[in-house]
Amino acid sequence: MYKVVSCLSGRCAVLTGQPRYRPGLAKFHLASGALCQKSAFKYPPSDLPEMPPCNFKPEEYKGMSKERMMEIRRQNCNPMTMKVTYYKKPVFIHQGYMQWLWDVDGRRYLDLFAGVATVSVGHCHPKVTAAAEQQLKRLWHTTNIYVYPPLHEYCEKLASYLPDPLKVIYLTNSGSEANDLAMLMARLHTGNFDIITFRGSYHGGSPQTMGLTSNAAYKYPIANGLGCTNTMCPDVFRGPWGGSHCRDSPVQTIRECGCAQGHCMANEHYIGQLKETFATSVPSQIAAFFGEPIQGVGGAVQYPKNYLKEAYKLVRERGGVCIADEVQTGFGRTGTHFWGFQGYGVMPDMVTMAKGIGNGFPIGAVVTTPEIAASFAKASHFNTFGGSPVACAVASSVLDVIREDGTQQNALHVGTYLMTELAKLRDKYEIIGDVRGKGLQIGVEMVKDKVSRDPLSPEAMTEIFEDVKDMGVLIGKGGLYGQTFRIQPPMCITKEDVDFFLAVFNKAIHSYMERK
Repeated sequence: MYKVVSCLSGRCAVLTGQPRYRPGLAKFHLASGALCQKSAFKYPPSDLPEMPPCNFKPEEYKGMSKERMMEIRRQNCNPMTMKVTYYKKPVFIHQGYMQWLWDVDGRRYLDLFAGVATVSVGHCHPKVTAAAEQQLKRLWHTTNIYVYPPLHEYCEKLASYLPDPLKVIYLTNSGSEANDLAMLMARLHTGNFDIITFRGSYHGGSPQTMGLTSNAAYKYPIANGLGCTNTMCPDVFRGPWGGSHCRDSPVQTIRECGCAQGHCMANEHYIGQLKETFATSVPSQIAAFFGEPIQGVGGAVQYPKNYLKEAYKLVRERGGVCIADEVQTGFGRTGTHFWGFQGYGVMPDMVTMAKGIGNGFPIGAVVTTPEIAASFAKASHFNTFGGSPVACAVASSVLDVIREDGTQQNALHVGTYLMTELAKLRDKYEIIGDVRGKGLQIGVEMVKDKVSRDPLSPEAMTEIFEDVKDMGVLIGKGGLYGQTFRIQPPMCITKEDVDFFLAVFNKAIHSYMERK
């Protein structure tokens, strides 16, 4: 038996019945004030899943009205701020704690997007907050022209998490800055200019990294990223080739596979496409190859298991260096390894990182070899805020928390459980085409039907997206056509949280199918 909350017209009533869907330990009843309010559904549901309990009490919001905030957002913020505002009815965030967020009305949300895969160990994690407060009382800012302990303590600690010879670190403020710098270092070190990335990739929005990024939604009609070439993404679900044993994931595609053991025809075809790019689109000598171990904005796209190993070999034969963009996959998010590239058995020449490195505090980094770093010293480069004392104190604390809290192990166990349960929903619904990822870097690709694999329409995606939010869960969207739901939460989430989300997602899909 379970309890059901009826929230029609803003009133609550408790009903009983047999559960239609029970992922693990999911329950259905009133969620301690979080969900019993007027529903934003076009057809309000008769029952809503229960939100897991939380013993944290947020502060009462007494600030600016929502109407005034939106007025300022329209009048004083760049129009881009309005363009990227999620949801038809925006979420007005007031406070956060671990995997939870509260809006200005006191409504609680389970955060499964983490500010775009940025909050790694939890909103306002007590240990990280304490480290920031302690450093703020001691020293806010100085720069690399002076020698100050937090920078050096952190660089030594971060280097210990990377294999030799990746031991030389330059700190920045963001992933775009880190990737921009990596482009410069690669060109200086190799003496070559051209850089290859995957179609569908996202590596930043600066004038240079915009060339690395291969998604029309992030492109402007201006010259950018000179010398950047995009090659076919080895996407084994949406691409022309793929099978049921291609990727390193707890969940494989539904595509059939006739490959012999240890042989991957899809990988051979995608490597063939990379060879064609070398033969047709770039000079015989290149500067670099950029690749996210798992595409983030692209929709958690994974490649055949041996693809990066073979691609790195081809790149190095042409004088290039190999760069792993770990902005979203780093710091244990994939669960099995601390860095995403380790899951492919490859050794990059450079690693770029940001987002989870500081749990939301602005910091990024480029880590490379002594030889490549030496090329960067041919001229002077200065970053006023890169590696600030506060940023280093926060980032150092994040590494401590990941180790002390077992964050990487939690990402593996909870993420694997979530993916395997999502695969059951994929088998249940025609519009769920693919479930993929590792750890807590997960994508759910939505389709019109499994035969065509055509992307589900933006209108349908929005309906489901809004319904999930209205039931108290925040997720993201990605993919070339906005057809993939992205799940990249703070890595402190629990199985109980997962069961709640699964019940919510199941109900949102079921409600959409009924309306359809």
